[in-house]
Amino acid sequence: MSKSIIAPLPGVFYRRPAPDQPEFVREGDQVNPGDVVGLIEIMKTFYELKAEEAGIVEKFTVDNEAIVDAGQEIASLK
Repeated sequence: MSKSIIAPLPGVFYRRPAPDQPEFVREGDQVNPGDVVGLIEIMKTFYELKAEEAGIVEKFTVDNEAIVDAGQEIASLK
């Protein structure tokens, strides 16, 4: 059964903590509840996007630095 990681807020999605840092998680990585999978930036403030369920990241459905809406799927888990 597939699960989703959903953006709780609108903003810009980032997969890395900084441009010169590795991605928080990659496709194929195991995540657990509370694991940070990305950041959402709103007006120069960054909010951690955390997994709410355990699973393996199947794919990211938005690109790094993409503008996302609240309720939009960011990644799917299996």
